[in-house]
Amino acid sequence: MSEDCRWRLRSGEYLGEISALCFLHLPSHITSLPLLLSGTGSQIQVHNLDTGKIILTFQVFEGIRVHGISLQNSHQQSECKKLDFLVAVFGEMRVKIFNLKIESNGQKPVLDLGLDCVISLPMFSHWVLDVSFLKEDASSSADAYYLAIGCSDNSVHFWNIPENNMHSYVKCSERCLLYSMKMFGDQIESLRIASGTIFNVIVVWEVVSQEHFTTLETSAVNSFRLTNHEGLPPPAPMYKDAPINRLLGHEGSIFRIAWFSSGKKLISVSDDRSARLWEVQAEKKGSLSGGKQEVNQRTGTVLFGHSARIWDCCIFDTLLITAGEDCTCRVWNQDGVELNEIKEHIGRGIWRCLCDSKSLLLVTAGFDSSIRVHQLFKFVNGSEGVLLSRISSGREEASALTLPSHPRQDGLLDSKSEYVRCLHMANQDSLYVATNNGYLYHVSLVKLDDVIWAELGHVSKEAPIICMDLLSASYHPSGGREDWVALGDGKGNMKIIQVVINPHSAEVQLTVSWKAERERHLLGCFWCKSLQERFVLTANPSGGLKLWKLCYDSSSASRIDIIHDAFLIGEFVSCFGMRIMCVDVSLDEEMLVCGDIRGNLLLFSLTEDLLQGSSTPTEIKAFPVCYFKGAHGVSTVNSVSVASFPSHQILIRSTGADGCICYLQNNRDPVYLEFVGMKQVKDLSAVQSVYDSSSGNYAVGFTSANFLIWNIAAHMKVLQIACGGWRRPNSYYVGEIPEVMNCFAFVKDYAIHIHRNWLPQNYLQLYPRNIHLQFHGREIHSLCFISGQSLFNIGDHQGVVFASSWIVTGCEDGTVRLTRYEPPMHKKWFSSELLGEHVGGSAVRSICAVSNTHTFIPDSITVSNIDHAESKLRDTFLLISVGAKRVVTAWKQTAALCDKKIDSPGNENNITGLCADAKPPFSFQWLSTDMPSIGCGSRNKQKTSDSLKEAYSASLSSEKKNREQDITPEMNSDDDFRHLAVTAFLVKEAGLRVSVCFIVIASSDATVTLRALVLPFRLWYDIAALGSSTSPVLTVQHVVVPKILHSKGNTQVGNFYLAITGSTDGNIGIWDLTASVETFMVHVSSLQPESCIGVQKRPLTGRGSQGGRQRRSSGGRYAKSKPVQCNTGQQHQQENSCNSMENHESCWSADHADDNQLTLDSLRSKYVLREPILITALHGIENAHQSGVNCISVSGVKDASRPSSDFTFSFYIVSGGDDQAINCLRCDISLSPFTEMYPNTTPAYESRQTAPDHNPLSQISNRQLSFTYVAKITSAHSSAVKGIWTDGIFVFSIGLDQRVRCWSLGDDKLTGCAHLIVSVPEPEALDVKTSARNSYQLVVAGRGIQMIDFSPPEDAQEKC
Repeated sequence: MSEDCRWRLRSGEYLGEISALCFLHLPSHITSLPLLLSGTGSQIQVHNLDTGKIILTFQVFEGIRVHGISLQNSHQQSECKKLDFLVAVFGEMRVKIFNLKIESNGQKPVLDLGLDCVISLPMFSHWVLDVSFLKEDASSSADAYYLAIGCSDNSVHFWNIPENNMHSYVKCSERCLLYSMKMFGDQIESLRIASGTIFNVIVVWEVVSQEHFTTLETSAVNSFRLTNHEGLPPPAPMYKDAPINRLLGHEGSIFRIAWFSSGKKLISVSDDRSARLWEVQAEKKGSLSGGKQEVNQRTGTVLFGHSARIWDCCIFDTLLITAGEDCTCRVWNQDGVELNEIKEHIGRGIWRCLCDSKSLLLVTAGFDSSIRVHQLFKFVNGSEGVLLSRISSGREEASALTLPSHPRQDGLLDSKSEYVRCLHMANQDSLYVATNNGYLYHVSLVKLDDVIWAELGHVSKEAPIICMDLLSASYHPSGGREDWVALGDGKGNMKIIQVVINPHSAEVQLTVSWKAERERHLLGCFWCKSLQERFVLTANPSGGLKLWKLCYDSSSASRIDIIHDAFLIGEFVSCFGMRIMCVDVSLDEEMLVCGDIRGNLLLFSLTEDLLQGSSTPTEIKAFPVCYFKGAHGVSTVNSVSVASFPSHQILIRSTGADGCICYLQNNRDPVYLEFVGMKQVKDLSAVQSVYDSSSGNYAVGFTSANFLIWNIAAHMKVLQIACGGWRRPNSYYVGEIPEVMNCFAFVKDYAIHIHRNWLPQNYLQLYPRNIHLQFHGREIHSLCFISGQSLFNIGDHQGVVFASSWIVTGCEDGTVRLTRYEPPMHKKWFSSELLGEHVGGSAVRSICAVSNTHTFIPDSITVSNIDHAESKLRDTFLLISVGAKRVVTAWKQTAALCDKKIDSPGNENNITGLCADAKPPFSFQWLSTDMPSIGCGSRNKQKTSDSLKEAYSASLSSEKKNREQDITPEMNSDDDFRHLAVTAFLVKEAGLRVSVCFIVIASSDATVTLRALVLPFRLWYDIAALGSSTSPVLTVQHVVVPKILHSKGNTQVGNFYLAITGSTDGNIGIWDLTASVETFMVHVSSLQPESCIGVQKRPLTGRGSQGGRQRRSSGGRYAKSKPVQCNTGQQHQQENSCNSMENHESCWSADHADDNQLTLDSLRSKYVLREPILITALHGIENAHQSGVNCISVSGVKDASRPSSDFTFSFYIVSGGDDQAINCLRCDISLSPFTEMYPNTTPAYESRQTAPDHNPLSQISNRQLSFTYVAKITSAHSSAVKGIWTDGIFVFSIGLDQRVRCWSLGDDKLTGCAHLIVSVPEPEALDVKTSARNSYQLVVAGRGIQMIDFSPPEDAQEKC
């Protein structure tokens, strides 16, 4: 197949696994830190470690992954202050040598335009495992003269760099294949090789000259297929191997070997999850072929601690560093003691680790594409070292304090002993301590070795202090800092203390005391920054929250002897009867938000009139305006924060003890809470709060017995302190840069432990750092473009949105990400945002975008009103993702809520921060998730299964019935079926608020179902099953065809909805969904909106959301203790949920559920299929492929020659399969009824196509369909076709052969135009978008993702 050379596909940047790392040291006057070279895909990237940015990216191979990079030890100084470096890059069986030029411009290194390829070595017959630059001899200069290439057949070849030919080679007498090899030495005759064999043995041997041997063994001159650049065979070998050791001990494949600088020790890592330290005995001169080789039985130190395979290792001074598949990098000493562990990568593991002894940097990289830079610190004596989580020169301080009344605590506590009940840090230098004896202390922490205690008073003499809260960071007129401390004791008494902090003292200026609750019923007190110091709230155990107004004269506030008072102005009652744990107030929205101990969120109205009023004889009791049950499962809500945005949006963020950060949106009309997203911080078992700073968002919380600060955006651990858990008294304070500004105090062993790290804000280098974009950590199965035409108007960001390319990807680990590719002039990946993940991390197998809304026109709307009704529709952009465990998730596009301040009262600092400005101007929020219930509904499913099989059996022809009944798939709910493919379209009736997203889902149990998601209520329904399929469907697409009435002036009166499927048996089916869609729309139009608000819950993921009591709570079912009846709009709506569809005579019927306990599950169960609806295939194409149909693309036919009077809708169906073939079919549908066009003709009907040259006719609603074969390319790829796309002009395909091919689809012919080898291994998905006139952007995904540009020649563009 010939291709025009003018047709070109241009590869873009690859984003995927990092497979090679190498440091490039420059002179110290240019830069203090080395440059970093990384190999990713077929490319090499050069990183500036000072700025953390990529300088340049070079393409070095085509379709071959870079496995390693090696640099010569010295550089050449050329004219114009240029530095020249030789760089050897190898991958698979190829090796290339490049010349890298660096020009020094002042103090900033500037790289030339690219790498200059010096020589591309001929292809080797075995995989290359290691390369090394060697000198000619010991007396020669430092310039590299030879390049040693180690291959997997345990041989080493020597390439003469000046002469560009093969100098010689040597084979080890140990004949076996290798998994790894590492060479040590700077010249040929001092070269040592450690080979990791497939027999789990390390063979250590060296290279010696032939003059040391009296005879030449015949095995040493075995021929091999490598030839030099002149095509001549290589010279006879001039060197011989001399075996030194065979190291035994590993029980698995040996993946990596590293030599110590002395050459007497080495370390190896293996498949057996261990690393081993070996001592290599003295070298041996002479052949050992005549005798048995000596085996070194000393296995050395075994390093065991990884939970999975270890991929790489490196050596730093006396430290050993290993990186493994468990996504951890561990630091050991040579005695096998683990010193530290870092876990900041995700996915399949850390591929590479590299350390630099000069800059004390450790770099890790892995499958997730991220590159992390850590700082190593070596003690002065050089005998030990640790891996710091922040910086090497930070001012880290730690101290242990005891109460002044008990300077030493020996033995057990008794009833009279004083101990700490509450801690609260005001800033990095100030701490408040409350004790069980009722004392309040202030501790000055300016100097941790000399702290100053100040007793502020005996607050409670009758009972211990139970709760304390602090309102800080205000300034007193006297010049000091002003703190307001709220205290509650066991007798129900509240006390407010105003403290003025001066540089050398802490003085009490004002106190307010009153009886707030009865004994043992005062459990919490809360300040709200928005209410300032005039109001305080108290909580009792039964869910009550009281608002108190403090009355004092500010002019006499300094006189403590004057009696001040507090008045109760409001009481808020929870309908759940659970203790309130956190609060926040928005004065602009007149709203009070609370979170309780059982994961529920409540909203109360807090009017301005209430705040400005005074105490009345009867206190005002308020009930929730709305609530959200189980926002954090049954786990405690630790913090809440509220912020208002334009378009009447109120965003609520909460954190909980389930390790999740939840986002909810409050709608004012009608008032209800809508769950819009959740982030699960897997490294934290309890998230205390989220701190927003200009440098990003940080989650603060606990995991097991450790306190953690976690960088959410960078997925990095900032701080970890062992403290014994969150249940003991603790407090923290975080500055603007949490990496270098953090304090933590906790009580343990009768002492207050203080950990503080505080540096100036202008500190430049922060470690660890992420210098490369983090992406998916596992294989990508599906993707789709978010086209600019589908995006709503987002104001100032509109230019950025349309200039960039946005791709949504679904991964094997269940995550869904939105990734941005920069405009063509930059050609780089800019950002990647994690949208969320499927329940339980179930793999995402398929994703589709729903951008257009189609109009449903019932009989009640006249034709004249169609255009007016359709003009009022507003498109809603949705994403539908499906995958393992039969999970279906819907995502809704929203504008990014940035550039808006969010108060975070749950954070102990009460600091106002900003959203991360690096976020894209739009995003997608979680909309709804549907999955099979656990352990319920088996009876209904079995009944449905039997009915489906009966309907399916009846639909079979008599000659096939007996044969196919035996292979009808069983629908066992206990089987681990998964969804394989999905397509969806959105339908909305003109003039109504309700819209329906119809979703066609193909599953691994050979079923294809039509489902409906009713919006905005997020109710799921099963509509129909697409029968007559005995093989699993691998791909599914849909087509929407306009329905035209020729008798009424060719007016559109609706649409036809067709589904196209491709299955594992090679068949393609066309299905008519129109009747099912229209029937459902008729019944759903009577759904009452006010009846269905409030039934939506959080996704079933995170701790405390699945199983037993947790599952009932988070799923929306009430627990045994029902909520107290309260006058809320949402409660009324839930008790009178929708029942409007019960009276319709349709296939939906109502179960007998208790309306008083109506939940999401019971509401959905009201409308289930009485009998399953089975849709038979409208048309079938048997044996379209010889094996599975992996991909299908559908596009309209762009035929300019067709007259405008021809009312025919035509589209192409292009498919690719496991048989390496591409099949193109054309379908023509008459838009007018067949009887109107041919009144005296009976339409033909054909249900199966049996011959490729046959052109059958089918019928859909009295309209004629015709199918025509266009072309079939039997060997389009050399492997299975995994992705295909067409727009009716061009066809693009991707195969497992890593080739992207372009085909021209003109005049109903398929002609090859161009092809390109991509860097993505194992590609699985392809999508294309039109970026300009006849200009295309392609994206390919598999083990990584890569962008490709395509533009046809000018003469071809004119034809297009």
